[in-house]
Amino acid sequence: MAAGKDTNVKKQNKRGTLCNAIISHETCAAVRQPVIFNPDFFVEKLRHERPEVFAEMVLSNITRLIDLPGTEFAQLQGEVDPKLPNSGGFFRSFNFLKRKEKGAVFGMPLTEEGIAQIYQLIEYLSKNLHVEGLFRVPGNSVRQQALREMLDSGEDIDLETGDYHPNDVATLLKVFLGELPEPLLTHRHYHAHLKVAELTLFDDKGNKTSVPDKERQIEALQLLLMLLPPANRSLLKLLLDLLYQTARQQDRNRMSAFNLALMFAPHVMWPRNMTASDLQENINKLNNGMAFLIKHSQKLFRAPPYIRELARMQFAGSKTLQSKDDLDLLPSHEAEDPAAPSKRTCPDVSAGPHTEEALKELFRHVTNMPDSARKKKLIRQFVKQSTPGTPGYDCQTPPCPGKKHPRSRSFGGIIKRKVLGNQAAAADRKGRAMPSAVNVPSMKQGKENSSLTPV
Repeated sequence: MAAGKDTNVKKQNKRGTLCNAIISHETCAAVRQPVIFNPDFFVEKLRHERPEVFAEMVLSNITRLIDLPGTEFAQLQGEVDPKLPNSGGFFRSFNFLKRKEKGAVFGMPLTEEGIAQIYQLIEYLSKNLHVEGLFRVPGNSVRQQALREMLDSGEDIDLETGDYHPNDVATLLKVFLGELPEPLLTHRHYHAHLKVAELTLFDDKGNKTSVPDKERQIEALQLLLMLLPPANRSLLKLLLDLLYQTARQQDRNRMSAFNLALMFAPHVMWPRNMTASDLQENINKLNNGMAFLIKHSQKLFRAPPYIRELARMQFAGSKTLQSKDDLDLLPSHEAEDPAAPSKRTCPDVSAGPHTEEALKELFRHVTNMPDSARKKKLIRQFVKQSTPGTPGYDCQTPPCPGKKHPRSRSFGGIIKRKVLGNQAAAADRKGRAMPSAVNVPSMKQGKENSSLTPV
């Protein structure tokens, strides 16, 4: 009885740990989980509180980057179901054909509970990235079947016992992805990803080149991934992180980003029941697109800066802006944060009592200092910067409009005294022409002076 209770407690703890790792979008074990995919508060707030506004904002910016015809754009919006061929698929793994019964995880629509089970495989593989041919060399089918049944039953598996090889776990992960009802990027996003692969740079004459425009591709993918269902987005993040770390150790496992793309593009990007003609036409785009996802995976799950700004402005009162172009049309003072304090252009005559008292205390401290050049300098600064309510301010003795204060200094005068010395500055005040730098024998030949000497 006690052993069964300990097992249940251990399973609950394991579930909580896995839920923390995949960041469920639902409440897990009565604990609200933080969102790690997009650190911006207002973007996530808009996604959850105003999903229609969020989707419209993202879609309007996607159409700015890629050209989607009416039917394909309607599919991306979910208004039209994608058309899939009725015939059998091409180049599907024979392991998929052996499946006859659907379990709780394999062959079922993607759920957070299913991701929690599959995360056990991902966590184990992240510790065995050094294995040569990982994800390419098949594992043992008998061990894979036993492991599959345990995952379908909801058991927590200790993969560190040595009963399973990393190749068994890697192959089973691919089987799970291949048996999903639709690819991880969904059928709705298929045509959009093909368009992203076609984004290239332009030459000086405005003609398209064959060089990919990586910045626009990353921006478009950031927007597309924001529209994925929460479960798909969670698993895609975990999978791409695993493949990215695998590719970083390609000198040991011989699996580059492109080699991994060949293994996972059929499960992540290819539509189910893809025909041979469609495959032949788009296979290069799909494979290169999957490799691009792996290489730049660390940037793809962040919202573009202008999306963060647009989302913030949705909660600041401006609800008409939807795209980056709208944001660019705003005057600079309106694009700034309305909650940010503005820079004051005139003295604040309504200084608080605490500020006034602190300034008086500081002035008393300066006046009690021993006589020195520093003390005189500080008192001059008090007199110069004094405003109503501060020490040293005298509103009854305004300066004479026609007379210049003896201590007033112009910016030009300071530069002259620094560069040409006191003699040249005195000559300038008397109305004489300023001597050139070459004819002034008393000019200080320091480092600053040498940099200002005309060549």
